[in-house]
Amino acid sequence: MSTQLLPAAQIRWSRRHFLGAGLSAAAALTLNCQRPARRPNFIVVMTDDQGYGDFSATGNPVLRTPHTDSLAADGMRFDSFHVCPVCAPTRASLMTGRYHFRTGVVDTFKGRAMMHSDEVTVAELLREGGYRTGIFGKWHLGDNYPLRPQDQGFEESLIHMGGGIGQPGDQPGNTYTDPQLRENGDWKRFQGYCTDIFTNGAMAFIEKHKDEPFFCYLATNAPHTPLEVPEEWVEPFRGKGLDEDTARVYAMVKNIDDNLGRVLAKLDDLGLREDTVVMFLTDNGPQQQGRFNGEMRGLKGTVYQGGIRVPLFVRWPGKVAAGSSTDRLTAHLDIMPTLCEMAGVSLPRGREVDGRSLLPLLEGRQGSWADRTLFTQWHRGDAPIARESAAVLTGRYKLVLKRDLPGGMELFDLLEDPGETTNIAEKMPHLALELSRRYDRWLEHVSATRGYEPPRIWIGDRNEDPTTLTRQDWRGPRAGWTEDDVLGYWEVDVRQSGNYQFVVRTKPSEQPATAWLRVNGAETSTPMPSGETRAEFAPLAVTAGPGRLEAWLDYGEQTRGVWYVDAEHIG
Repeated sequence: MSTQLLPAAQIRWSRRHFLGAGLSAAAALTLNCQRPARRPNFIVVMTDDQGYGDFSATGNPVLRTPHTDSLAADGMRFDSFHVCPVCAPTRASLMTGRYHFRTGVVDTFKGRAMMHSDEVTVAELLREGGYRTGIFGKWHLGDNYPLRPQDQGFEESLIHMGGGIGQPGDQPGNTYTDPQLRENGDWKRFQGYCTDIFTNGAMAFIEKHKDEPFFCYLATNAPHTPLEVPEEWVEPFRGKGLDEDTARVYAMVKNIDDNLGRVLAKLDDLGLREDTVVMFLTDNGPQQQGRFNGEMRGLKGTVYQGGIRVPLFVRWPGKVAAGSSTDRLTAHLDIMPTLCEMAGVSLPRGREVDGRSLLPLLEGRQGSWADRTLFTQWHRGDAPIARESAAVLTGRYKLVLKRDLPGGMELFDLLEDPGETTNIAEKMPHLALELSRRYDRWLEHVSATRGYEPPRIWIGDRNEDPTTLTRQDWRGPRAGWTEDDVLGYWEVDVRQSGNYQFVVRTKPSEQPATAWLRVNGAETSTPMPSGETRAEFAPLAVTAGPGRLEAWLDYGEQTRGVWYVDAEHIG
């Protein structure tokens, strides 16, 4: 995180080697450390696409969020806290304390939101240290083995697939009300609204483990689009003269706040208030224009402050002063090392952790917090493009790098110009040049960690067999999310040679077609009559090893991709 970068060489290791030796990944990579006599519980709440301005505590003139505001009133408010411009990169950094480019996560779809399984998560570290771990809501770092939350340290999970309910990684036709969700790996139909359901799961987890330290990660998919919310919740906001999208977002946010109130009340009922650290943050800026965002420039997807500056509220009664605040430069990278220090759990060795513990700030020791430089970057694609949609932040200044800008950069004084209205790069050329050089060194350094080879989905492994591939994770220039995207491919690792049963599923075929499938040099086809939604191939002999899996429908003059591929090893 500092401007002094370490050598590019990184120690790489094999999760399978350690597991084969009877050690977990976290145990193999951590050092023993002194644990406090009484270790706190952790509840980390992260919402999806809720902007900085979507709270009454940050000045929203319409919306009231009393329970979220109470965390700031009873704890510490971080006024210069930053995340990535979009969700999956933020989640990868929160889990690992590392810049997302180190982890394999570079985007939100087309296979670019899968985190390499050898990354060590905060859930793994805490679980290894004696904590019970549970996730409720959004994971978005891989839907298949070995990338799922239960493969990355969470012993209990209740999640949706992909980046959101109703997206291509999810069950077809799934909605926010009465959704199908995966509970500990198994599909199950639930009754009610998604945020209520995830909160119910989190509260049951808390009560179940009230007598032992726990880490509860409540990551709502709301208020991300689609803005599906009961009409009776929306009507009060329509009555305030708001546009339809804003009224729906605010209805979803109010429901989130109500559910946070339920969680806080549960802690009080169980006598856990003083023993539990509660953190609240959001994953990026707002996705909708036209609503209050604290007068900041930009929205989700941009590296301007409106896309990357979000609230962080931390409550720890008796340890963190009520009503305290800090303006020190902090980030999502800092959550993992903070929780580890609070729990007395060491960080993994043999790999670089970019974040730093927030504990000095939480304890009021701001003088011990050294200046730092933070970096962020995001755009579509399989790998970052140098100096494209990137930003460099210091405690006061910010450099934005974009190729379509005059001179390729903008420099802002955030102390004097928090709205990023005045480019001072020509007035301070030496600072702009220095920050751009820091960025160049940073990008070279994080890119050298592992490069940008994609993580692979394992097929034929006993931990997930059959395996279902979805358009969330297919790759290639012709891949996409619309119903008629023509062709993508999945990067897979066939774990054992043998016969496999493959089934493709898609929307009803409008005319007769031929279904094709190809993997690791083996190819097969079968007729798909008009009106059918699935095609089952004859058993196919496949050789073990890494490769690409392709599946498509041939209509003679055109081809079209499929929605799902089910792959099962049958001996």
